[in-house]
Amino acid sequence: MSSEEHKNKAPKSLKYGIITVSDSCSKGLAEDRSGKYIAEKLSETNQVIKKTIVPDDGEQIKKTILEILGDVDCIVTTGGTGITKRDVTIQTVKQLLDKEVIGFGEVFRHLSYKEIGFPGIISSALCGTIGDKIIFCLPGSLNAAKLGINIIISEAGHLIKHLRE
Repeated sequence: MSSEEHKNKAPKSLKYGIITVSDSCSKGLAEDRSGKYIAEKLSETNQVIKKTIVPDDGEQIKKTILEILGDVDCIVTTGGTGITKRDVTIQTVKQLLDKEVIGFGEVFRHLSYKEIGFPGIISSALCGTIGDKIIFCLPGSLNAAKLGINIIISEAGHLIKHLRE
């Protein structure tokens, strides 16, 4: 069966949870533009069940993911994927994964490089499975959210279909 045939049999609407990881947004010092954008785009054809903001803290990130996981098909995080000491989203989420979908990060970085050049090497993006759920981790910039959500919208149903076969 071709990938197009698989996609045609994939669910068209999924339930999402969105977690913005940001010290400044969690304190009300900055607007959550990326989380808001992701929620708006996903709401066009899917259900956003939960949207929340947590600080750059591994335990908070993990606790929030586990709380939301039972109510959704997919979780999208935005933020905390850089190289500062406080950026722990990728490392925290990797501890929870059953499998990593390596191609997601590779495609994200490739498209990011095409868009912004060598600074794209700093971009970390992740996709993986936790049980029969998918989690995506995107950088916190609005441009990264715009880039990443297009990949997610295109492929999440396809991933869920395979995961639940």
